Amino acid sequence: MDMTDARWRTATRSSNNGGDCVEVADNLPGRVLVRDSKDPDGGTLTFPPTAWASFVELVRQSER
Repeated sequence: MDMTDARWRTATRSSNNGGDCVEVADNLPGRVLVRDSKDPDGGTLTFPPTAWASFVELVRQSER
């Protein structure tokens, strides 16, 4: 999978306590990529945008 154009950003809910961060790249057509910022070469999860949106919405609902 070509990820050269992926623009990684730290997830909004990642903590600021020394690197426990999840990075997300949602700028690629038809997929959302997720990786561990401490190990960016260790593997990447790939989700369809609709599945990622559902996950984010469920997280938001659980925080209420």
